Amino acid sequence: MMNVMNYKGYTAKIEFDPRDNIFWRKVLGISDSITFEGSTVAELTADFHNAIDFYLADCTAAGRSPQKPVSGKLLLRVPLEVHDHQVGRDQELP
Repeated sequence: MMNVMNYKGYTAKIEFDPRDNIFWRKVLGISDSITFEGSTVAELTADFHNAIDFYLADCTAAGRSPQKPVSGKLLLRVPLEVHDHQVGRDQELP
């Protein structure tokens, strides 16, 4: 079962609150706070889309750029000799 939602490049991992009997979450990967909830999947999806659309419209109205979510990927640059080196070769890395 997938518990992740994506919309317009924004991602949220869904949680269930048994005390209040609702699904809820905060959008991941940005420092701005975007939260949403719903008691059904349809309500949750609609509120997620509305929250993102409101955030984007609010940023536009305020004249600021919306934050872009971080990808979670790390770019690592290594010297060509290290990248090209194959395990099992007789030569050693410089």
